[in-house]
Amino acid sequence: MVTSPPEDVRRRRGFALVDAIVAGLLLAVGLAAIISLGSRALSLQQRGEREVVAASLLDEILATILMEGPADYPKLHAMSGVFDEPFGTFEYEVAIEDGAPGVPFRVVATVRHESGDSYRCETLIAPKLGEEPDPPRQPLEPIDREAALLEEQAGSAEPEDQP
Repeated sequence: MVTSPPEDVRRRRGFALVDAIVAGLLLAVGLAAIISLGSRALSLQQRGEREVVAASLLDEILATILMEGPADYPKLHAMSGVFDEPFGTFEYEVAIEDGAPGVPFRVVATVRHESGDSYRCETLIAPKLGEEPDPPRQPLEPIDREAALLEEQAGSAEPEDQP
């Protein structure tokens, strides 16, 4: 004769099953939240990297304009284009408005990433003064860096006299 388990045992089995299902659901919700936070953190980190690179590229453009002079920059460089590798995902555009005599040039530099993000810097740059646009900046005599390094190393290798 087969007997069925007592009522208490059946209820405990049913409760254990419900308990396991609830625990599985809680675990799934927790894992989904962690994965969501991880992907959000990754996208924010990538965006931060793009912003740092774009700021560096804008700084490079403006430094070149400052060095060459805002009047000569358009003659020497393209006013728009794509950066060389490893920054090939960025493109740039430069606009220089000539001011009246005694008024600085208005310079607007824009850097765009292929993701659609755009970064812009606007500033005023005074014209480059002087007759000679780019004076030669070469030493009067050649510099022998290897000889200077060997001389420095030889000087530090000599033992010091101690009293």
